[in-house]
Amino acid sequence: MNKHYSLSVTIITLNEADRVERCLESVKDLADEIIVYDSGSTDNTLEIVERYTDQIWETDWPGYGIQKQRALEQASCDWVLAIDADEALDEELQASVRDLLDTDRGNTVAVKMPWAVTIYGKRLDYGRSARAPLRMVWREGASFTDAEVHEALQHAPGKTITLKGRLLHFTHRDYGHGMQKNAEYAWLGSKKYFRQGKRCHSLASALLRSFWTFFLVYFIRLGFLDGSVGFLTAVNYAQNNFNKYAGLWSLTRSEKMNSKNSTRNNS
Repeated sequence: MNKHYSLSVTIITLNEADRVERCLESVKDLADEIIVYDSGSTDNTLEIVERYTDQIWETDWPGYGIQKQRALEQASCDWVLAIDADEALDEELQASVRDLLDTDRGNTVAVKMPWAVTIYGKRLDYGRSARAPLRMVWREGASFTDAEVHEALQHAPGKTITLKGRLLHFTHRDYGHGMQKNAEYAWLGSKKYFRQGKRCHSLASALLRSFWTFFLVYFIRLGFLDGSVGFLTAVNYAQNNFNKYAGLWSLTRSEKMNSKNSTRNNS
């Protein structure tokens, strides 16, 4: 059946050999082109990717936002699905995307996809999974912010819809990988906030923010319904938020000390 609209799928990779094939399998029958930007994989990620596409770029690592923007700029189709290598569309979401591509879009320019974090062998349906991140946009007028982490996908003015199905997110390989990833994201977040002019003057503020994150994920978003894995996930998100603002506090403190030293030297 001929589609009404075409679809570009963009993916960024770095050593994703154990996860990228699941991602590619979930989009191969939907995509008119698959664009992959790799920043130096040393495993067999690229060997796997080459089975699905020849549109592969090997580059440096400038940060998440800039790298995803590079991939977006290579897209040539009507719609763009920007998916991470550790994500995959379930069958219902694949069908929803297929229907979208075969239907007049009207004023729709952006598409959210309900998340489903899958960790320690369990799919989480609540907590942080009670979100629907923006993953698909009408290509014209679309761009990524240049944030080092937690980049935003921007789009032209118009309607945003949420599809049926789940965007499976295989976030951590194991607990150790989870701790490493959380630490990396927290520090990148600290530096991003500092660069944007945000400051943290008290570790108590960092602690309160972490308590709020746990309460939000575990109680308000019903993470307790995901059992023990839901509890552990809420704790990890709280820890991540504490680390992010503690990092911002350390940068704020260093700035103050440098300012005082500069004042003394000039007096």
